[in-house]
Amino acid sequence: MRLIIDLARQNLSLFDDVGALLREYPVSTARLGAGEQKGSYQTPRGRHVIRAKIGAGLPYGAALVGRRPTGEICTIEHLAQMPERDWILSRILWLSGSQPGFNQLGNCDTMARYIYIHGTPDEEPMGVPQSHGCIRMRNADVIDLFERVSVGTEVLIVPENAADPASFPLVQLEWRKGRAALSSIRQTVFVEEQGVPAEIELDSADAGATHFLIWDWQGRPAACARLLAEGKVGRMAVLPQWRGQGLGERLLQAVMQEAKMRGWFELRAAAQASVTGFYAKAGFEPVGDPFEAAGIAHQMMRVFL
Repeated sequence: MRLIIDLARQNLSLFDDVGALLREYPVSTARLGAGEQKGSYQTPRGRHVIRAKIGAGLPYGAALVGRRPTGEICTIEHLAQMPERDWILSRILWLSGSQPGFNQLGNCDTMARYIYIHGTPDEEPMGVPQSHGCIRMRNADVIDLFERVSVGTEVLIVPENAADPASFPLVQLEWRKGRAALSSIRQTVFVEEQGVPAEIELDSADAGATHFLIWDWQGRPAACARLLAEGKVGRMAVLPQWRGQGLGERLLQAVMQEAKMRGWFELRAAAQASVTGFYAKAGFEPVGDPFEAAGIAHQMMRVFL
């Protein structure tokens, strides 16, 4: 099973394991739009999973607070008495982010933000953004969905500009948090494509480096780079399907900006000979003679910040 929540259409689609569409439901996401930061009251984007299912067997319209039933059944009278209350009704599907640095861990952690798919009063409109960050559904719909999905089901929340690579989120993170995503890109580009021995591609410098990662809107890693404490940018890699669309330039500018913020005056790159032009466009100039590393011709380059 897989859920796709389309923020532009305000729609939730349920697919089976072979990609066939099973159900579609109208939803209401955040009034303040899309965003991942704690306290933003926005709906997080990207790849998630259902971490917990809460409310099995509760009556239609049963109210929950703090993920526990209050004993109330929401009625028109309740709505009139408490018009500002954010009613969470019938069922809760509690979401957890799957993309470190973007919707998982730290101040962007979806689960720690208590982002749910949940029921809402039937009088509330669907198809228009009205929530405080969660994904609201009609009670009958959320009960139906609850019975069809399980803990661990993937949930993809897609923004309006999902087709534009320029909108892909770029995050900065530590190796221990992003290792799986970062190493998957580098395995594809350096080991499989360029023939760099796997035993030297991942090295001891990774643990102390600052890493930069771009996610696509399917929640998959697309491009990466690392910044070493000695003032070098390296392991710059963009997956083949995303080349020529500006991701490398965004990464390099992010690395350069971070180096400037640290007060550095110079940044170096051991550039493969085939991509020295890429670095030159960002102001890098060659330093010293060409050399070979991992069987590939390189040129040391530098830029003054």
